[in-house]
Amino acid sequence: MKRRDFLKSSAVSGSATLILPTGLWSSPSKNETLQVALIGSGRMGLTNMKQALGLGSKAGVNARVVAVCDVDSIRAANAKSTVEEYYREKGETKIDVKAYGDFREVLARKDIDAVIVATPENWHALIGIAAAIAGKHIYLQKPLTYSIPEGQALIAAVRANNVVLQTGSQQRSSIYFRQVCTIIRNNWLGELKTIEVEVPTDKGRADFKAMDIPQHLNYDMWLGPCEDAPYTEAGVHPQTGLGRPGWLQVERYCLGMITGWGSHMYDIAQWGMGTDHDSGPVEISATADLPDRGIFNVHVGYQGEALYNNGVRMISKNGNPGVKFVTENGWAYCSRGGFKCSDQELLRRGPQDNEVSLYQSSNHMTDFLTSVRSGKDPICPVEVGHRSNSICVLHHLSMKLGGRKINWNPKTQEPVGDDEVTSKLNIQMRSPWTI
Repeated sequence: MKRRDFLKSSAVSGSATLILPTGLWSSPSKNETLQVALIGSGRMGLTNMKQALGLGSKAGVNARVVAVCDVDSIRAANAKSTVEEYYREKGETKIDVKAYGDFREVLARKDIDAVIVATPENWHALIGIAAAIAGKHIYLQKPLTYSIPEGQALIAAVRANNVVLQTGSQQRSSIYFRQVCTIIRNNWLGELKTIEVEVPTDKGRADFKAMDIPQHLNYDMWLGPCEDAPYTEAGVHPQTGLGRPGWLQVERYCLGMITGWGSHMYDIAQWGMGTDHDSGPVEISATADLPDRGIFNVHVGYQGEALYNNGVRMISKNGNPGVKFVTENGWAYCSRGGFKCSDQELLRRGPQDNEVSLYQSSNHMTDFLTSVRSGKDPICPVEVGHRSNSICVLHHLSMKLGGRKINWNPKTQEPVGDDEVTSKLNIQMRSPWTI
């Protein structure tokens, strides 16, 4: 079967396994200029695409956007015109950018080297796995996947097909977060005791209002693996402009701020602790405020706690997004606005030859594209994105179980002695979409 036919009939349509052996198809073409496609052209997708466009003239990172895709044809057309306008302003006259409504058509193109995936998170695993099978390198917005088993399947697909995946946890490419994690990893303030994590709070209300499905929106495809539901604009995305979409507060499409911002902050917490690639907490518990907000049904406020095998306790709550590491001799704090430390001199200190020197990246998209060229893992590879997201999902599950403590085995990635938690880890998918 030809790759195009296979992608259309099997990989993400449920009639065949998604995990295929390495080398089933050849690696992506090593184009002199990396050919990039965008899948999901909302506010985050357009932002990431513009970053890739801006790297077109960078030495060694030459990239060109050649395709865009969205189930909303107006958004796809907007992304296409954005790319075309960018190249016209550079003086180009022969510009070839295709717009698609089905990501499988994008993945079937042999000339595309890499994809940027910025869809709602309920689609992340399905598209990510299909992209890996098609031999495409992947920049995947966080949170990595909707569920933990999906993340495990995505790791298997990425590694089996030898592609690069960069999780969109761009804080790793900031000096503020890297320096604070360097301080903690090298014990410059002594032994780590506690980590305090804060994430923003969701707000607002949206009541259901029955609406006709817009002609330019393939709503059935937008729902994908989620159960059928009547259309209302407030639960999808604005039909004018690129404001914050309502699906971010509808639980079947997104778990709320615990993943939306938690995946950023827990990622930094684990990076500073050195548990980001293959470990995680052994106990997790969380409670949440879940007031009636109409179709918005994710948590609002929450409080969480996680315990690691090394005795470090991580405490989470709503507030100004940031991470504070508390040690036996002081503390260090980082956020997107800057960094602070009980010993300010440490903010300027660099590691010595015998100390931990963390991966350095100053631009997350550049790091992805250079990794595609080199074939080496980027700063936030698939395993790291999965482990950070797993903490978010487990906190959410504890919330939904009324604050129940979940005993977790980070090595096997399974709950310990709790059949109910085990049963809730797997998410049902609407036929024909399945992993």
